[in-house]
Amino acid sequence: MSYRELIVELDRNRAEALSDALIELGALSVSVEDADADTPDEQPLFGEPGLTPERTAWQHSRVIALIGADQDPAVLLAAASNELSLPETPKYSLREVEEQDWVRLTQSQFDPIQIGERIWVVPSWHDAPDPDALVLELDPGLAFGTGSHPTTRLCMEWIEQHVKPGNSLLDYGCGSGILAILAKKCGANPVIGIDIDPQAVESARHNSERNHAEVTYGLPDDCPAGEFDIVVANILSNPLKLMASMLSSRVKPGGRIALSGILARQAEEVAQVYARWIDISVWREHEGWVCLAGTRRA
Repeated sequence: MSYRELIVELDRNRAEALSDALIELGALSVSVEDADADTPDEQPLFGEPGLTPERTAWQHSRVIALIGADQDPAVLLAAASNELSLPETPKYSLREVEEQDWVRLTQSQFDPIQIGERIWVVPSWHDAPDPDALVLELDPGLAFGTGSHPTTRLCMEWIEQHVKPGNSLLDYGCGSGILAILAKKCGANPVIGIDIDPQAVESARHNSERNHAEVTYGLPDDCPAGEFDIVVANILSNPLKLMASMLSSRVKPGGRIALSGILARQAEEVAQVYARWIDISVWREHEGWVCLAGTRRA
């Protein structure tokens, strides 16, 4: 089946409403982008992690709707305009979408990733480049954590160097489960993964089963009581600061903690919050992100 893209340019106030109307009327998908992208008038929209963006759409927006070859773009756009009571139907253009093997195309964008000295993150459709390494089979999915983001990479490198067989470990904000799975493969036991998102918990369980890694996952209320040899939390600076007392209390005296999801400029502020319980400092920086690590005082 062939497809076409229906392209409409309009102002910020109408872009989101038109997108919703097109979806309701049968468009296969809709995206919105900055119509001034790659020009001097291009507008940044999204702020840094943890910050609320000043705007929720571009002043000059481009709405792109994917439609089937049997759908009449003029009729579809007229119906959407009528739904929104627009004074007239906006002008539009069409772009043919070439037939492709979308599954193969998507898979080609994700190659095995080498991290640290011995870690390979390998999508299921690839063979491990080094089968004797610490191999994690993990497909890109809805939960955060495939090893491609600097914060995940930093935590994985820290785990590779510091987790010893028999260490108990808590991964708070486990996402895809990648850190918990790696810790288990490094010999940690038991390993607990906690996340506030039920979908992430299910994804992590699936990934652990695929990797033959025995990890216990759950929501915050499911977290077992007690202290751990190691606590890892790859979240964002604001929630890390809010949870400082709780996370620190989960580390055994003399145990270790590793934190990431922290921009380099936020490191000192986060470290100061944890300094009440933890001797903590920047362990490593990568692409503007840091991993803080330290030991809980007795």
